[in-house]
Amino acid sequence: MKIWPFSRTEQKSLSNPTEEEYALFTGGSVAGSSVSVATALTVPAVQSAIRLVSEACATLDIVVEKRDGTNWHSDAEHHVARLLGDRPNDWTSTFELIRDLVATALTSDRGGAAWVNRVDGEVREIIRYEPAHVTIDFSADGRQEPSFKINNRPEDAQNIVHLRGPFGRSCLALAADAIGAAKDMEKHAGKLFRNGARPGGVIESPKPLGDEGFKKMGAAWRKAHEGPDNAGRTAILWDGATFRPITLTSTDAQFLENRKFQIIEIARAFRVPPSMIYDLDRATWSNSEQMGKEFLSYSLEPWLRALEGAMRVALFLPEERRDFRIRFDRDDLTRADLKVRAASISSLIASRVLNPNEGRAWLDLPPREGGEEYANPNTGSSQPGDVGDSHNDETEDRENGPE
Repeated sequence: MKIWPFSRTEQKSLSNPTEEEYALFTGGSVAGSSVSVATALTVPAVQSAIRLVSEACATLDIVVEKRDGTNWHSDAEHHVARLLGDRPNDWTSTFELIRDLVATALTSDRGGAAWVNRVDGEVREIIRYEPAHVTIDFSADGRQEPSFKINNRPEDAQNIVHLRGPFGRSCLALAADAIGAAKDMEKHAGKLFRNGARPGGVIESPKPLGDEGFKKMGAAWRKAHEGPDNAGRTAILWDGATFRPITLTSTDAQFLENRKFQIIEIARAFRVPPSMIYDLDRATWSNSEQMGKEFLSYSLEPWLRALEGAMRVALFLPEERRDFRIRFDRDDLTRADLKVRAASISSLIASRVLNPNEGRAWLDLPPREGGEEYANPNTGSSQPGDVGDSHNDETEDRENGPE
């Protein structure tokens, strides 16, 4: 009986794919560049910019509001509010859902997509899918109306939260060349220090020393001048030898400037202030505060508006959209220190823009009795809701005596 030889098939997992596999299965190459998405995310400035925008959006509370005439009021009992206030599904928090949706929109041309599971018209789950599992086609008549497939299963666009960057391209793809240049310089710097480390200086001799003389001179120099205990000692050379220090050349200095410039280019591509991804060369107390305000207004606000619109379309049925909307509470990002906030709230109450209970709500404090009145507490002791009213009445009773 003859036993035929056989070969064993090697089994590999895609749980930790190579850059080539990642690009093949996810379409995750940065367009116009050989740098894949996985490689681009290893550039610290890129990772920091993406985390800054996505995590800032995800830290905000999501409020479901109901229309009351011309005003909007929070509706915490709506089933969408209860779902987003807890967990959109069994394995994902609301923070993770929003963070990953925005991060995917920043890195994938297809944008971020989440499927809304409805039962009897009520939203029960919101599940985000990786771009590799979502197929998005746009109508060819110029309207750009999307149609969706998840794992090759057609899905109604009504049930998809779809967040996409402008121009039909992700910020990562549009910044491909800048990211590629930053990665190339990062690799060059690594090779420079790994393969081309430079000494602090060289000893030059006008005549040959020979192998033995070279070894003795090197040993004597290291013993006399290397190490922290020998720092600052006077060097003594012999036989006409000279010491020449090696300094940073203009080319090396320009290389460092180029690396810093690429950080600014990446910050510009993602529309974030350089100081917020820790390029602090030109940061001061005054301009850092101003750049923080510009980040809220010009970087974060467009993404928040896009999120609110995408979630309103997917989480409410057409007949509900007239009366309900999604809003991200921006107060957490605009809060000043307690002293400034207290002064601002006091001023708004005094000018009757807010009542005391509305001011207390800004400080996450419960309402108090009589705090619904709009009155200026600084113009007299007889203001509605003022505890001084009862005090004055008691004082007057004591002065008049019993009847």
